[in-house]
Amino acid sequence: MHDLIALTALGGANPETCTIGSVTCSEVPDVALASVAARLGREGETHSALAALIGQKAPGIGQFSGQTLIAFWAGPEQWIVEAPFESHEGLAELVKDGTKDAASVSEQTDAWARFDLKGPDAQSVLELLCNLDCRNLATGGAARTSIHHLACFLLRRSTDLFSIYAPRSSARSLQHAIVAAMKSAL
Repeated sequence: MHDLIALTALGGANPETCTIGSVTCSEVPDVALASVAARLGREGETHSALAALIGQKAPGIGQFSGQTLIAFWAGPEQWIVEAPFESHEGLAELVKDGTKDAASVSEQTDAWARFDLKGPDAQSVLELLCNLDCRNLATGGAARTSIHHLACFLLRRSTDLFSIYAPRSSARSLQHAIVAAMKSAL
């Protein structure tokens, strides 16, 4: 018998949240992730299988879509699938079963850390963090960008809610950069 306690990417038993002015940065540890890459010549099958899994058309360049399972574009014929961890701990296996052998699927849950930036001035904070034009990133948009020298994914979930995915091993560094930008922008 082990008394193991799951830790967030920032090393705590509970996710960290920081509010400065009208913007809140929240660590979001309770997501399951899987990557999907269509195999050569099987792109159509992968698109169909992914659409069946997320309940919508597979997202195109710079987009994300879905309901409980959400997929966002990660590169040519590549996506990351996201779902609540509590109900989808075996997400990679579910996606692998759904895509059969038309795609390569790998578990990504512990590889990435997610931070949500919420508030009416979230765009101002992001303008200090990356060179992406966040004001023109529509709701439902997803982009790859560099934040604090880290390769990240940025999703615009609503007018004032953005999700940032970065390598889990650099979570503390990214959070430090986000909080510093929040202090500067606000």
